[in-house]
This record gives sequence, C-alpha cells and structure tokens, in this order.
Amino acid sequence: MSKPTLERNLQNRHLQLIAIGGAIGTGLFMGSGKTISLAGPSILLVYAIIGTMLFFVMRALGELLLSNLNYRSFADFAGDLLGPWATFFTGWTYWLCWVVTGVADVIAITGYTRFWFPNIPLWVPAILLIALLLALNLPTVRNFGEIEFWFALIKIIAIAALVVVGVIMLLTQFQTPSGDTASITHLWDEGGFFPTGFWGFVAGFQIAVFAFVGIELVGTAAAETQNPQKTLPKAINSIPWRIVLFYLGSLFVILTVNPWNKIDPSQSPFVNMFAMAGIGIAAHVVNLVVLTSAASSANSGIYSTSRMVYGLATQGHAPFWLSALSKRHVPRNALFFSCTFLLAGIVLLYAGDSVIGAFTMITTISSVLFIFVWTIIMCSYLAYRRKRPELHEKSTYRLPGGIVSVIAVFVFFVFLIWALTQEQDTLQALIVTPIWFVLLAVVYLFMRNRISGNKTELAEAGIDITPRTERVPGTNNDVPADQADTSTRRD
Repeated sequence: MSKPTLERNLQNRHLQLIAIGGAIGTGLFMGSGKTISLAGPSILLVYAIIGTMLFFVMRALGELLLSNLNYRSFADFAGDLLGPWATFFTGWTYWLCWVVTGVADVIAITGYTRFWFPNIPLWVPAILLIALLLALNLPTVRNFGEIEFWFALIKIIAIAALVVVGVIMLLTQFQTPSGDTASITHLWDEGGFFPTGFWGFVAGFQIAVFAFVGIELVGTAAAETQNPQKTLPKAINSIPWRIVLFYLGSLFVILTVNPWNKIDPSQSPFVNMFAMAGIGIAAHVVNLVVLTSAASSANSGIYSTSRMVYGLATQGHAPFWLSALSKRHVPRNALFFSCTFLLAGIVLLYAGDSVIGAFTMITTISSVLFIFVWTIIMCSYLAYRRKRPELHEKSTYRLPGGIVSVIAVFVFFVFLIWALTQEQDTLQALIVTPIWFVLLAVVYLFMRNRISGNKTELAEAGIDITPRTERVPGTNNDVPADQADTSTRRD
C-alpha cells in the first residue's frame, strides 16, 4: 500500500503572496541600516543589481521546473541533470540555508522584542518563536498558505504605507528632530551618491544580498500548488516590480527623509523613521510589522526545510524516518528535525557581543550557502540546455538572454564572494562556511551504501522512487500534471 504524498492544495493567491513574502525578508528590515551606513545612497544601486541578477536565476528556475512537473524542487532537477551528488549537496545545503536563516530570524526577533521589553531574557522570545513555528506548520499546507498570505499582506501594507508617508514628508519638506529637512538632495549632498567610495559600495553587497534569500522559495512551494504552469510564471514575472516597490521605494524615502549618515546602523531604519518623526504609536506598529516579517521568514524557512528534507528522505538521501507524513499530508518528523536546530540561535545570542553582531555573522554564512544553491540552479540550466535541447525548444517560458545571462550571473557571484572577503566580520564567517561542504563530501562518500539501503526501505514502504528522467505526459505546454498520467509522478 502506497504512503500518502504531498498534496497540491496551495492556490494561486497563496503562491503569489508567498513569492512576495520571500522577497521581503529580515535582511531588508533588520540589515538595511547597516548597508546604508556602508554604502550611503549607492545602496539603491546595490539592491537593483542584486535584484536583476537573481531575477535571471528565478527565470532559469522557472524554465527547469516547468520542463518536468515531476520536479518538486531544484534539488530534484539538480540530481536529474548533474548527478545524484547534486541532489544530496543541494538538498542538504538548502536545508542548512534555511536553518541558518531561521537562526538569524530568531536573533532579529529578539532584537525587535527588546524595543518593548529591554530587560527580557534573550532566550524567552527565541523559545516562543520556535514553538510558534511548529504550531503553524503542523496543520495542512493550505493552512500554511493562508498564514503566509496574511503575513505577506501585512508586509505589503506596511511598506506601501512607509513609502506613502515618506513621499508626503518629502513633499511637505518635513523637518526631523535633528534639524534636517526632508529633501531628495540627501541622495548626493552628503558626500555624493558614493560617499564611502568604491570600497563602501562593495561592502554594501555583503549584507544586502541576505535581504534576497528566500526569493527561490516559490520554486519549493510550486510542488504543492494547483496549476503551477500558470501560477509559477506569474509569480516569477512579478519579481521586478516587487524589487522596485519594496526595496528601492522604501529605501528611497528613508534616504531622502533623513541623511544617510544620520541613520543608526545598529537599528532598523523602518522603525526609526517613524520614531524620528515623533510618531510614537506608528513606531510601535512598524516594530510589530517587522517582527511579523521576521516570524514570516522563519515560518517560510521551516516550511521549506521540512519539504526539502522530506524530498531527500523519499530519494534515500536522508534517514527513512524523515519521510513520514501525518494524516494531513505534512512531513511532521522533518518539521521537528528542522525546528530543533533553531535552538542554535539562542547560543549565538549569548556568545556574540551584540544582536547586530550575531546577525551579521549568521547572515554572511547564510548568504554564501544561498549563493551555492543559486549557482547549482544555473549549472543545472546549462546541463538542461545541453542534455534536453528539445525541451528548451518547446518551452514557452525561457530564461531571457540564455547562456549570456548565466555567464553574467556567475561573474556576479564571484564578485559577491570577493566582496565578502573585504570586511573582517564577513570574512570570518566566509572562512568557516567551507567546513559544511567538506562535511557533506565525507558523509556522501561514506554513506553511499546506507543511501542505497534507504531506497530499499522506501520501495518496501510503497514510496515511489522512479528516476526523475521520466516526464509526465503533456507537461511543459499541454495539460497540468494533475490531469496527466501520474503513473510515474512523485509529488
């Protein structure tokens, strides 16, 4: 008898808001103050460049997922196109990506709660968050979609309100308590558009890239989404306007209302902007919003890691017991497994000199890991073009620029890694990160036989482990996979 599998219960509105929520992470709210202090107004260009490059990554991801709707995630097509090692390395690295990001969110939420409760023990909000994540993810995936829908909606309303208020303050030449008048000239009258020079501009990429982690989450959620052929392209194509509104729009008003060198790098400028204007209640509301955003990011991360670990387990790349699903088709064991590792955030809070210091270290590690995952996506795209040219020719949703865009993204990633070596705090985290890949290589080499044993257990338990090279009839440009022959389907 076959075991239950994941179900396609996420609707179009869920996927669209999950995509938006993934693009508005803790890095924007918590880390933008430091990026502004490093790069000044040129941070606008930093976010625009990162957003453009990651849009190419997402278009490649979309083309690959739609070429075969058997793929549940990029770990699946990586293994299919690059080899079994790629599934193992990509799946477990992505799991660690979100665990590390979840730790960063735990750290950020601790910082936000101190806005109201400065004397609260650091471990209290951390434990409460982890318990909340379990409570939110154990029900059905549809319940997760609804929660993320409203979480993302709160983010959208908050940032839109920030932009509107900022524009009003700019038009009315609002005067800050420090005596500065809101003006667009703040973008160049405090040392120019690049006030900290080339090296300051480079340093801005170090924290800014973390603001975009989770942008690929829509690819994981597509496996549980109704009619992904329609909803996935729509979600990915909306990325450019999201970047313009949520990143460039919000940072533009922050930089024009207050000079960049008057913004405190250790605090969230989203909260400080309203507090600076003397709107105390609004500052509390915004702090609640950014706290919600961090909780939403962590929630999305736990959802993503649980699905990734479940996928690895169903292919024999993780212990068999992690493939267990609840009666509501939720990978409960994988959920508990991932949440356990979030406790590391509490240790870091007490080990670091400050909340922002711990946040910087952990976000650097997360950024490097995500860069690896994004690189695997682009490498898979090159393999796809070489091995499956007929699918590329039939595709109605292609990566703009093709191979040229891939090369541009690779060059950019090399630049990002180089940029992370230019500051002592990010360099230390960068040096530590390769230990993970060494550990994975050792485990993979010595656990090959065990992985084969897992596959035998899976087959005996009725879990389909058919190779991914078999395509669902009609996928790519005919009928949704839900209506196709599902004799080889594994979702």
